[in-house]
Amino acid sequence: MIKTEILAPAGSMESVFAAVRSGADAVYLGTKALNARRGADNFDFEELKNAVEYCHKHNVKVHLTLNTIVADGEFEDAQEIVKNACEIGVDAIIVQDLGLAEIIHRTAPDMPMHASTQMSVQTLAGLKRLKRLGFARAVLPREMSKEEIKRLCENSPIELECFVHGALCMCVSGQCYFSALLGSRSGNRGACAQPCRLPFGVQFGTGHDLSLKDLSLVDYMREMAEMGVCSFKIEGRMKRPEYVAAAVKACRNSLDGIDDNEIKNDLRSVFSRSGFTDGYYVSKLGLDMFGTRQKDDVTAASTVLKKLEKIYEKETADTKIDFAFTAIRDEPISLAAQAGGRNAYAEGEVPQLAQNKPTTVESVQNQLAKVGGTKFFLGECDIELDDGLFIPVSELNRLRREVVEKLEIAEDTLKKYVPEYIKTTPHTPGKKKIICRFAKVENVPDNWDYIDEIIVPLGKEKEVKKSLRVSVEIPRGIFSNDERILNQLIAAKEYGITEAWAGTLDGIVLAQKAGLKANAFFGTNVYNSQSVKALENMGVNKILLSAELTLAQAQAIGGDAPRGVFAYGRLPLMLTRNCPQKNSRTCAECRQTGKLIDRKGVEFPIDCHTGFSEILNSVPVYMADRLSEIRNMDFMLLYFTNEDKEKTALIIHDYIKSGKPHGEFTRGLLYRGVE
Repeated sequence: MIKTEILAPAGSMESVFAAVRSGADAVYLGTKALNARRGADNFDFEELKNAVEYCHKHNVKVHLTLNTIVADGEFEDAQEIVKNACEIGVDAIIVQDLGLAEIIHRTAPDMPMHASTQMSVQTLAGLKRLKRLGFARAVLPREMSKEEIKRLCENSPIELECFVHGALCMCVSGQCYFSALLGSRSGNRGACAQPCRLPFGVQFGTGHDLSLKDLSLVDYMREMAEMGVCSFKIEGRMKRPEYVAAAVKACRNSLDGIDDNEIKNDLRSVFSRSGFTDGYYVSKLGLDMFGTRQKDDVTAASTVLKKLEKIYEKETADTKIDFAFTAIRDEPISLAAQAGGRNAYAEGEVPQLAQNKPTTVESVQNQLAKVGGTKFFLGECDIELDDGLFIPVSELNRLRREVVEKLEIAEDTLKKYVPEYIKTTPHTPGKKKIICRFAKVENVPDNWDYIDEIIVPLGKEKEVKKSLRVSVEIPRGIFSNDERILNQLIAAKEYGITEAWAGTLDGIVLAQKAGLKANAFFGTNVYNSQSVKALENMGVNKILLSAELTLAQAQAIGGDAPRGVFAYGRLPLMLTRNCPQKNSRTCAECRQTGKLIDRKGVEFPIDCHTGFSEILNSVPVYMADRLSEIRNMDFMLLYFTNEDKEKTALIIHDYIKSGKPHGEFTRGLLYRGVE
C-alpha cells in the first residue's frame, strides 16, 4: 500500500486541535476570503500562522483552500494569501480557478497545488493536463464508482484524493448554479445556500428529491489505499470539532484494520441525514441514496457530544523521544534527544559533588520522563552518571525543556514567492455574432441566414445538413465514457466538424486530442481575465464567459480570445448522476418529461442524456430587448433546450430584430451577479 493521508476539515482552531489529537495526517482550512466554505469561522493571518505551527509540531500538514473562482479585482488579495502561505510554511494550496492556478505556478513554483473537486476533472486526459498545468494532486468527484477510481489510480500521473465521509451534493462539484440563480449565493464563490436541502420534489417522489444522505466510505478505505488513493478527505469545515474528532478516529481505525462499531455509531449520531450512503462507490444509485436531516438525527447528536469531546480534550503524545544523558565529574552535564528522525542537544553546568544525598539514575529518569503536555512520549533513556554527584532538579528540567523545544520547532517549510503585477488589457471584440445551441437536432430551424454557428450534441452532427458552421457539444458528465467520447470526436472530425464546445477541462483535452478546435462552454466557469489567458495558453479557441458574471463584469474582462455571454435559454442549474425523477418513475415511464417542483409549485424541467441529468431553470434568460447592453462581446449564445422548431425560429428572429419577450423570463445574473 502507498503512504496514505487522512485529511481532516478545520473551520476553526478548535477543529484543528480535534483533527490533530484524533490522528489526522493533514488538515485543510481557509482564510477569511476566497474559499469554498465562507460560512465557517476560518482563519486570519495570525490564526493561520498559529495553526500551521501547531500542526507542524505534530508532523501534520496544512492544505490551504483557495478553491473558488476569483474576480479580476480579487487577484491582489489572492496573491497576498499565497505570499503569506509561502512565508508561514503551508504545505499545499487547493485551487479551482485556472487563472489563479497559473499565477500560483509562476509566483510560488515550490508550492504544491491540488486541483479542487470544483474543477470537475473526471478523466485520465484531464489528470494529464493538470500535471502539465503544475498540479501535484487532484481531488476526484464524489460521484465516481470503485472501478472508475481504480482505473484512474492505475494510470494517473499525479496523486489522487477522494472524499470518504461527509455531505454529498446532488450536483457534480463545480457544475451547480442553483444557489446562484435562486439567491445570488454562488457555490463557485463559497457562498452556497444549500437550496437542494429544501422541498424540491418530483411527482410521487420523496418530497426532497435533491437531498442525498451523507457519504461514508470509511469501511472501504484499506481497499481504496490498495487501489492507489493517497489521501482520504473528510468533508465538514462547517461542522463541530466533535464531528471532526469522530470522523478522523473512524478513518484512522479503518486504515489500521480496527473494527470499532462504537465510534461508527457515534459518528452517525453526531451528524447524518437518515444515515449514510455508499451508492456511487458501489454503483447502486437511486432512492436509497436520498435522505434528510430528521429530528431523531438532531436528538442523537446531543447525547454523544460530551463523549466525543474527550477524544481531543488533551494533547496527544504521538512521537517517541529517546534521551541520552551524561554527567561525568569535572565535565558539563549534557542531554541529547532524538525524535522523528531529528536530533537536539543541550549542555549544562559542571556537576557538584553531593553534600548529602547524591543524584541517582532513577531520579534523572523520572525528570526526563515528564514530557506530558507535548507531542512526545518517552522511549529509550540512556543515562551515564558518575557516583557521588548532585544535579539540581531544576537543571534537569531545564535541559529537558530545551531539547524538547528544539525538536518541536518545525523544519523549514518556507517556500519561494515572487510577486507579480497583473495588468489587464481591454478586449477588442469583432462583429457580434449569434451562436445557437440545440438540445435536439429536429428543432434546428430551416433558415440559417442569421445564425453564425449552431451547436448540436456530439454524435448528432450527421443529422444536420453539412456545413462549416456546425460544431458539436461534448457532455459535461464524462467519467468512464472518455474513450467512447474521444472516438465520437474523431468521427465528427472525419465528417468535417472543426470545433467542439466543452464545459470541463476533460472535454477540452479530448477535443484537442481528436484534432478539433476546443471552445470553452457552459461549466468552465471563466470568471476573470487570467482564466481567459490560461485557456488561451492551452490553445482554446472561443470562450463562453461564466453565467455568474454581470454584464459590466463580463465586458471588463481582458484577453484576446473571442468570448460571449449566455443571452438566451434555460440555464442548467445542476448536473447530476442521480436522476431525481427515478425516485418515482423509470426512464421508460418518464420519456424525457421529468420535472422538479418546488414548494411554491414552480417547475424545473429535467433533461436527461448520456447517463446524466441536468436540472434546468424554470424560465429562460431573455435579452433580445436589451441587445445594446451586451457590449464588448464577440458572440451571444442562444441556448435552446425544450423549445420546439417554431419557438426557436421565433426567438432567433427576436434577437435579430430586438424583439420583446414572450411569457415569463429572467435576466439571469447579468445584472444582479453573485456574492
